[in-house]
Amino acid sequence: MSSLAPEKVIASQKAGVDTTFGLAAQAVGGFEKLIDLNVRTARTALDEHQALIAKALSARDPQEFFALQNQHLQNSAQRVQAYWTSVYEIATGVRGGYLETAQDQIEKSQRNVQALVESLVSSAPVGSEAVVTAWKTAIDAATQSANSAYEAAKKAAKQVVETAQNDATIASETAVRAVSSKPASAKK
Repeated sequence: MSSLAPEKVIASQKAGVDTTFGLAAQAVGGFEKLIDLNVRTARTALDEHQALIAKALSARDPQEFFALQNQHLQNSAQRVQAYWTSVYEIATGVRGGYLETAQDQIEKSQRNVQALVESLVSSAPVGSEAVVTAWKTAIDAATQSANSAYEAAKKAAKQVVETAQNDATIASETAVRAVSSKPASAKK
């Protein structure tokens, strides 16, 4: 049966539509997780600020008030770090799903091209071996080039994500250290 048979074309189109909707569902799932994270973060911030104000109003002296503020700043820096770590995890999960889908699609495309080449080779007229060999070589080279480009893009995307994560971690740790060092300098 030809790889261009209507049944195979329809099945291929259906698979493409299913893949597209699967990717859209992953994106929406990631978006839902971000919304949930933001709602929980806002709710927690409101509760903590209410508690902070109540404690601040009951502070007996300026030192207690400033110690309370300092502790709040330190906790806030840690919460910001935790928030961005959660955002990173959500984004990484969605990215991982996309990469997995892309890898599956590349493998399917390679199998389809290989099947098409084999179909053409088996039905090629006698004496066309040189043309068929040249065509197979060109397709193999294009496949290797596509794989190399995919791997390079995957590596670059991973480096960007790792760099962003490292930058966020360093910034959060710096903020936590800066807030943590304030009480020592305030006491002097």
